[in-house]
Amino acid sequence: PCGPKTVTVSGVSLTPATVSVKVGATTALTATVIPEDATDKAVSYASSKTSVATINSSGVLTGVSEGSTTITVTTHDGSKTASAAVTVTAV
Repeated sequence: PCGPKTVTVSGVSLTPATVSVKVGATTALTATVIPEDATDKAVSYASSKTSVATINSSGVLTGVSEGSTTITVTTHDGSKTASAAVTVTAV
């Protein structure tokens, strides 16, 4: 095979693992793809309850209403996942 060697993703972590945010506030979550030299480090984020909190493609979380939800990050390569527990509190 010619060309650059493809480095596959072996895992992903999401920090912080537990998040507390107020309604209407934002906070950033950081996804770390392992290994550091992986060829495809693209990830996507999802919230289990978008009525409680939403997350954009950059990992910025926004509190929507009081409650709890789980944010899951999934790697494009290999579909590795990590999650964070989110609690949204009243202002």
